Amino acid sequence: MTRILAVSNNKGGVLKTSLSVNLAGLFALDGKKVLIVDGDNQGNVSLSFGKNPDVFETTIYDVMVGKATAKESIVKVYEGIDILPANDDLQFLEFDVLTDQKKYKKPFHLLKSNLSDLNHYDIVIVDGPPNLGLMAGNILNFAHEVLIPFQPEKYSMRSLVKMLNFIVDFKSKINHRLEVNGVVATLVDRRTALHDQILQECRKYCLENHIKLYDTVIPRSIRGASGIAYENLPVTLIQNNNVLKDSYSQLYNELTLN
Repeated sequence: MTRILAVSNNKGGVLKTSLSVNLAGLFALDGKKVLIVDGDNQGNVSLSFGKNPDVFETTIYDVMVGKATAKESIVKVYEGIDILPANDDLQFLEFDVLTDQKKYKKPFHLLKSNLSDLNHYDIVIVDGPPNLGLMAGNILNFAHEVLIPFQPEKYSMRSLVKMLNFIVDFKSKINHRLEVNGVVATLVDRRTALHDQILQECRKYCLENHIKLYDTVIPRSIRGASGIAYENLPVTLIQNNNVLKDSYSQLYNELTLN
């Protein structure tokens, strides 16, 4: 059975795309066949592999509204890695769907209904948008599990609790098999007392609520951006070793044992 993992948070700038593409790289290096579904109109999944999202004739938007099939829209970007790209067209999804409820009677089932034949992939990783709108709902209905990136900054615990409560509510009403895979701290700076304090709060909350908080933390680093800028690849697919690559590898080892 194909594993479907959503990387989701209602906050932007917490490394959702970086987690998605770097974990995909490690799965591919491990011999797995991977599909990355880009659920954000910024198109950063494509950019991570040196592709311009604006040149794609069909994207996830076209698949969801029935203008194209997934097979027509999926693009190979690396050995073992395909993507279903997104671009600015996706920003029209909510308006187009919610203003035509006769055509789209089940608005949270569009992704799931149009991406049903994925058995040739070992894992599908879905990069979610920085909000909890229609696209996020479609992703959570499509996914089996959710990995939540958590940046330990002021007010971030409040955001995490909201996200987790939303998932619990969504599971009870729409996708009964949805599970929280875990929480992973990102953009961590161990030199700051604030980050350590908030991580302790997060660990306590996760422990009390039986949620896995990964031991691995993803540090704040420019390495990921440099890899994409100069080599058009996620850092886990670049040959040279560095702290950021090591962190993703450690997370991958934890994730595959989870």
